[in-house]
Amino acid sequence: MAEITLTDATFENEILKSSGVALVDFWAPWCGPCRVVGPVVEEIATEFTGKAKVGKVNVDENPDTAGQFGVMSIPTLIIFKDGKEVDKIIGAVPKEVLVEKLNLYI
Repeated sequence: MAEITLTDATFENEILKSSGVALVDFWAPWCGPCRVVGPVVEEIATEFTGKAKVGKVNVDENPDTAGQFGVMSIPTLIIFKDGKEVDKIIGAVPKEVLVEKLNLYI
């Protein structure tokens, strides 16, 4: 499954009202570190098909959702389990770190 594009309008139904684990990447197209993390998030979306939902929120286009979760710097990756925030990673990190954290909640 590919990653999904999340918006202020879809975030609640796709993430907060869903069961299971989700990884959400808060990013912007002008952000250099976000462009580094982007391909890693896409790989994780493919590898975790059926185990975790993976989505992206463009913070420029969806400021309400970014504000709701206190996203002050990007990239910020938040892991949700059954609609609740359980972990937050700020900044570009290696793929292994994201995979390890996701596996804690699956």
